[in-house]
Amino acid sequence: MDPLSHPSAPNPATSTALTNGPVKLSGAVMAHPRRAEAARLLAGRDAQGRVAVVLDPDPEGPPTALRTANPAWSCVARDATHHLVLQDDVVLAEGFFAHAERVAAAVPHEAVAFYAGWEGRNGAVVRLAALTGAQWAYALQEHVPCLALLLPAHVARGYAQFAAEHGAGWPYDVVMQRYLNVCGVPVRLSVPSTVDHTEVPSIAGNSTHGWRRAAHYTSEAAGPTTYDCADFPVVPFYQYGEARCAVRYGTEREYVETERYLQRIGLLEHSHAAFAAAGPSPLSEQVARAVWMTGFALGTAVAGLTTEAPDPSVARAVMESLGPGGLCEDFTAEELNELVPPVRDLGLAALEEGRRAGSRGVAPAADAPAARVAVTGGEGGFGPQLARLLGDVGQHAGHFPHPVTGKDLDGVAHLVHLGSPATAPGRLADVLAAAEEAGVERLVYAGSAAVYRGSGEQAVTEETLTGPPHDPVALAWWREEEQCRQWGERSGIPVQVLRLAQPVGPHAPTDTTPAQWIHRVWTRKPLHLCPQRQHQVVDYRDVAGAIGAVLAARPQHPVFHVASGTYEEEELAELISVVARRTPWERLSDPGVRQPVMATDLIGTALRWQGSASLFDGMRALAQWLACDTHGTATGGPRRADGDG
Repeated sequence: MDPLSHPSAPNPATSTALTNGPVKLSGAVMAHPRRAEAARLLAGRDAQGRVAVVLDPDPEGPPTALRTANPAWSCVARDATHHLVLQDDVVLAEGFFAHAERVAAAVPHEAVAFYAGWEGRNGAVVRLAALTGAQWAYALQEHVPCLALLLPAHVARGYAQFAAEHGAGWPYDVVMQRYLNVCGVPVRLSVPSTVDHTEVPSIAGNSTHGWRRAAHYTSEAAGPTTYDCADFPVVPFYQYGEARCAVRYGTEREYVETERYLQRIGLLEHSHAAFAAAGPSPLSEQVARAVWMTGFALGTAVAGLTTEAPDPSVARAVMESLGPGGLCEDFTAEELNELVPPVRDLGLAALEEGRRAGSRGVAPAADAPAARVAVTGGEGGFGPQLARLLGDVGQHAGHFPHPVTGKDLDGVAHLVHLGSPATAPGRLADVLAAAEEAGVERLVYAGSAAVYRGSGEQAVTEETLTGPPHDPVALAWWREEEQCRQWGERSGIPVQVLRLAQPVGPHAPTDTTPAQWIHRVWTRKPLHLCPQRQHQVVDYRDVAGAIGAVLAARPQHPVFHVASGTYEEEELAELISVVARRTPWERLSDPGVRQPVMATDLIGTALRWQGSASLFDGMRALAQWLACDTHGTATGGPRRADGDG
């Protein structure tokens, strides 16, 4: 179904033209009954009395903002052109309501978030925008900052129905992101924020996220001088104690370690040397290094956008929110306050060093040689992501989408095909024909440990499987492996099979236990634990490392097992509770279909390879991707191209 024809999605073509006539604002403050008085005081800030107080209809139920959001977005005044919803724990800048009216008149068809928290990706967007002098910036695909959100009235009226049909327990801000994607409504962020968060405990269950404030806040909502909206190709951010970057490739974003990004643009060694020269810091080595890389990457991003130096007072302000944003889940407010000065000072030094380095430029991409490794297959963005990760380990690779021809693969030495018998059963034959036509030197087939599913074994080696398995899932994987082996025997081209444990990370398959469990906890469902079950996983970065090690050696071994680690049932459940959300566990008596544990000695002894990526980070990346970056058929929405609209 066309997402814009979905009954929950307002059709912009049939809505009232918002530019005809003056803006008419209505609004609501969504509140728990315990905060009813605070909510009434907040609503009273609007002298025209247009803001209602909407109380949680089930205050004794599980803590969630989603329940109160539905009536808050439904109480749109009949003649309203726009509707504003505030949460009850906010502080408004002076002149906020007049400011909101001006914004609605200037950008009538967009969603406007007047708050972006210092802990999120969109808080990082606000920092970069402030450093470059932008007054508005388009949000990243994350979750919509809903603390103070303005929507066109016809969009607001459709939210409750969409949430009722598709909310399914997901967090309110995630449901809003998916709804606005379906509607094709872009989200712009105010720079600086004209709304801030107070320090009262979260009734919606967000206190585990720590002290939360705006990344950059102004107490006076003066009229902006422009409504031009920035759209950044790279956004460095500091989150969960890790330095990362949101890097745009086409209309998609990849969220990579900042160290990896700096390596890709040729400035990693410069950053490391400058960090060493900066001298000792009162911060821990881990915190200091992550703060430095974030500031340095911000500087390179600023240099790529403007030749003007950031306003010193603005730079100081945004760097004062950097440490609390990156560390708020691990430190108390008092501890974070003590960290603000050293984080700010180190971040400012790194910002200036990165700006100097970025102003000198980097080697142009056109200088890169043609791909010698072709990656085919893979659902969604996994194939392109793998090609970039292979480049990071010295294998210059490109992703070739289906259908691929021999001409496409001209000059390619090695072909890496990501198997997918369930979703693309006929694709492999076409890829093999193209590879033979092009005369590739080697095929690496990335298969799955699921080939051992239902075997009854507790542990397996590469030699265990000698014939077709009985389990239908395992059989489908075995048949693709066998197709590759027979093709190699006939063509004389070496074939190697990698049997991958359950992948974790962005774009990983969603039919694995980690992905299914993460989906359950995000939607507040209990985890079903089976007795004596073990789970082998492989981090998405380790997949690239293993393939790189295979390609760097002669093709001596036909099969390798690839895994990063093994978890007992409760160990995996606890890890998912930490990286996503804690929900009840239900222990089942039925062990279900058993998956044996693969021995991984061979790839270690033959190629000296072992997994090195942090599985905690990989699991968190999978959890974030499932919550913030997937918008499949359940929500009906294609992603808005960044900056479109």
